[in-house]
Amino acid sequence: MVELGRTIPAGDLFALDDASSIPVWLQLKNRFIYLITSGFYLPGDQLPTVRGLAAEVEVNYNTVSKVYQSLEEDGYIVSKRRQGAFVADVSNKPGVSAEVTAEIVTAEYLQRCQELGMSLEDIDAQFTAVLVAAKAKRDKSEGAGYDTQESRRGRLVKFPEPAADSSGAERSAGNGA
Repeated sequence: MVELGRTIPAGDLFALDDASSIPVWLQLKNRFIYLITSGFYLPGDQLPTVRGLAAEVEVNYNTVSKVYQSLEEDGYIVSKRRQGAFVADVSNKPGVSAEVTAEIVTAEYLQRCQELGMSLEDIDAQFTAVLVAAKAKRDKSEGAGYDTQESRRGRLVKFPEPAADSSGAERSAGNGA
């Protein structure tokens, strides 16, 4: 169980799909990575024990052990002998980003579509149709104030202006600037 002001059963946190073509250990690993990179688990948080998690999600102890070993090799967790596994600080880890996660999800999407018998061309046509519909829906909801030139360059992120302190000087974000 995970304690975050309330208790969340690991079975709810780590729902596994036995019918998926993705191996159970990889589903579990991907879920841990998501929970760590999304901020659900914070650096220093202790993870469930291997035995405890195996029992709660009803998978073999060796499967969970393999996941923890893989997460440690990838730098997501740190094991401390006789204390347990703890979340590592991955905030500056290369490759931990929405783009990397999207790449993983996209690869899984391609694999699942191919398992359904779709060709790459079929997948491309299906994805393009859904993407065009999503863009049309977005454009319609954003109305006339939407800059289509900016949309062609990809996602536009606007950061707020830095706040000024009482002396009128800009405050740094603690990055030594």
